[in-house]
Amino acid sequence: MTTSTKAELKQRALMAVRDYGIHLMLFRNAMSEWAGLNVTDMECLRLLFSKGVATPSELARQTGLTSGAATAMLDRLEKAGLIVRQPNPNDRRGTLITPAASAAEKAASWFASARTAQDELISRYSEHELEIIADVFERFTKLWDEERAKLHLD
Repeated sequence: MTTSTKAELKQRALMAVRDYGIHLMLFRNAMSEWAGLNVTDMECLRLLFSKGVATPSELARQTGLTSGAATAMLDRLEKAGLIVRQPNPNDRRGTLITPAASAAEKAASWFASARTAQDELISRYSEHELEIIADVFERFTKLWDEERAKLHLD
């Protein structure tokens, strides 16, 4: 039995994080295609589910789209019944975008198999292991937010 050194384990963990990101992206791309949306449409929905409400400008900036491309994306999502546009009460010329009432249920149905598989996988770990897993992902989330902030794009 070989014992891995800390440096080897660190490298293995970092490669696993890299591979996780790649495979999650591949899954999301496949799911977008399967749902009949493009990847940016799906990213916009994820942002809206996370934030609850956003302006078209925010969504354009966060998805890397021009204002015209963001408008086309929002038109597609509205036509699909996934978002709602409403007047911005703080800016009479502005619009707020929210997920449509049925959007969460519809999107949840798309990911039912993945949620079941995730639950089966994560259920195999002990409470102590789950604390470590949660801590790692929470810290990586914070790390990526801090690294993104260094880019001064928001």
